[in-house]
Amino acid sequence: MRVPHLHVPGLPHFLLSWTLSALLRFNGFFLLLVALASRPIPLKTKVIALPRRVLNIICFSLLLTVVGCRQDSNPKAAGAPQAFPVKVQTLQAQVVPDSTEYLATLKSRNASALQPQVEGEVTKIFVHSGQRVETGSPVLEIDPRRQEATVNNQEATLRSRQATLELNRIEYERRKKLYAAGVIAKADLDTAQTAYEASRADVQALQAGIREQQVQLHYYTVRSPMTGIIGDIPVHVGDRVSTQTLLTTVDRGGGELEAYVYVPAEKSGAIRSGIPIELLDDQGKPVTRAQVFFIAPQVDAVTQTILLKARVANGNQKFRNDQTVHARVIWAERKAPVIPITAVSRLSGKTFAFVAEQQGQQTVAKQKIIQLGDLVGNDYVVLSGLQPGERLITSNIQFLADGMPVIPQS
Repeated sequence: MRVPHLHVPGLPHFLLSWTLSALLRFNGFFLLLVALASRPIPLKTKVIALPRRVLNIICFSLLLTVVGCRQDSNPKAAGAPQAFPVKVQTLQAQVVPDSTEYLATLKSRNASALQPQVEGEVTKIFVHSGQRVETGSPVLEIDPRRQEATVNNQEATLRSRQATLELNRIEYERRKKLYAAGVIAKADLDTAQTAYEASRADVQALQAGIREQQVQLHYYTVRSPMTGIIGDIPVHVGDRVSTQTLLTTVDRGGGELEAYVYVPAEKSGAIRSGIPIELLDDQGKPVTRAQVFFIAPQVDAVTQTILLKARVANGNQKFRNDQTVHARVIWAERKAPVIPITAVSRLSGKTFAFVAEQQGQQTVAKQKIIQLGDLVGNDYVVLSGLQPGERLITSNIQFLADGMPVIPQS
């Protein structure tokens, strides 16, 4: 279309022509404007010459208006959101446990805790921590002097009673002969016999008491019950110990351990022999699995818990005697989808996840309300809201909105 000639005093001809051409391509309204401007100006009309700078500003303003209107002429293209790249993974049903975590104490069947059987003051310690000892080796001595005095006193008493017994025996033998000769009466013989038998019983009682005190004396030297390694020795020479004091431990090493797990009494309906127990590391990952072989027949009256025991193989020496670990009791196992922690968002007390769905020619993010179960490692078990086979969005969820176009990436 040919642009009509228009002369504006003070305005460059090429700039005015370019502006009018843009206006003509844009809208018919500007055609009318040009037509009016192209009308002959009456001779008597006074032409006002505008300054060049003012005319330039007017033309550039018109140009910006034209460009802005042309950009707004396609509102759908200008307002369409850009597709956002996201990582997706296909949900799959996995075997997940219905489980509960508790603290477990590991106890060795090849370790022994040494406690004294008598009270007293520690006078000697024959070993040190980490030392290997043989069965019967002396470990510690408790002051035996009082017990030795008791034994010595009873032995002296025994010697006195033995002398009396000998005299009574001789007298009894003498009276037996006199009675046989008819010199004494039967009553005199019976008296001698009674004295002799009483002395003999007294001596036998003292001998039994001495043997008991001698056995008690042996307890003042604490000996190792097995061949093994001495553990920590918390007592020192001069300490007074009782029968409740832990002196040290002797560990034979190797062999299996027993896991002691105390579960609440309300779980008694789910407890059965053979259910698996997993021992966990610091990251919550299973290290080994064992099975319950013992269930306490009664509930602890104080803690209201039930003791479970499971045998734990320890050939690689991962665990130690009396170690406390986290244990997961698996009540049942089922299949359910799991999602990583990074795919979960929370808002107003509800939990959401985004899945990638196809809508026409594009893929969009669909926000779904979900219900989560236990945390297994770094994944949540999904109880409801998602199904296996759906494409879960696992990255950039903080930038997404429901229905937003996305570009899935594996």
